Amino acid sequence: MTGSTTDDNSVLLVHAYLDGELDPANALGIAQQMSTEPGLAAESERVKALQRAIRERLPREETPPGLHARIEASVGGTRRQHARPSWRALAASIAFGGLTPQHANPSWRALAASIALTAMVASSSTWFVVGSQPAIATADLLISDHIRALMAPEPVDVVSSDRHTVKPWFNGRIPNSPRVVDLAKDNFPLIGGRIDVVGRTPVPTLVYRHAKHMISLTEVPAESHILDRTPRTVNGYNVVHWIENGVSYWAISDVALKDLEDFARLFRASPTEL
Repeated sequence: MTGSTTDDNSVLLVHAYLDGELDPANALGIAQQMSTEPGLAAESERVKALQRAIRERLPREETPPGLHARIEASVGGTRRQHARPSWRALAASIAFGGLTPQHANPSWRALAASIALTAMVASSSTWFVVGSQPAIATADLLISDHIRALMAPEPVDVVSSDRHTVKPWFNGRIPNSPRVVDLAKDNFPLIGGRIDVVGRTPVPTLVYRHAKHMISLTEVPAESHILDRTPRTVNGYNVVHWIENGVSYWAISDVALKDLEDFARLFRASPTEL
C-alpha cells in the first residue's frame, strides 16, 4: 500500500513539475527521481506529448474585450488598501533585524524571495560590498534564471547548434535579436537559446556547453549604472560581465572561472555573424 501511494505521489509530482508548479527543492528532487526511474521518465514524455498535442490542436481562446479593465477597476481599491511590501523590502527587514509590523503578513512568494536573498547576504557579504546595487540585482535575476533552466526538462526554448537557426528564432519574440557566434571549434558548442526576463523586459539568452557544464549568455540593453564592478562568484556560480556596442553581456556558469573568462574572450573576439 505504501509503495502504491509513493508511486501515485511521484506521478502527481511529475505533472506538477511539467506545469511549473513546484518550488525549486521539490523540482530538483523529482527531476533527479525521473533520471533514475524509467516509469517516471516515460510518464514525463507522455505528458509532454499530450501538452504539445493540446497546444497544436486546440485553438487558444482570446481574452474578452474589456476584461482586463474590469478586473483592474474591481480590485484597484483593494490593492491600494492592502498593498504588500516588495520582496526586496522583506529581505532587507529579515536580514537586518526581522520582520517589522507592516511586513507581518507577506505573501509566500515574497517570503521565499526574502529568505533566498537573506541567505545570499549571509554567504556573499563581500559581493554586496564591492558590487553596485543595480549590478547585484541583475546578476541575482540572471543566476536565478540559469538555475531554473538547469532544473527544467529543457534548458532552452529553441534547440539547435546552428546560429542561423537560433538567431532568427528570436525575431518577433523580442525587440532585438542577439549576436550569435559559433564557438564549437573552441569546445564551446552552441546548444540553443531561450528568453529570460530582467525586470519586465524580455531578453535573449544563448546557451553554450563546455564539457558537462552549461553556460548562459544573456544580452541586456546596456545602462550606465551597471558599469561599476560586477560580482565574480555568487553562491558557487561564476559571473563574467562586459559591455560592447550598447549591449551588456552576462555569462553565467558553474564552470571554472578561467574557462568562463576564456569563453567571454572568444565570444568577443569572434567576427560578427552575417
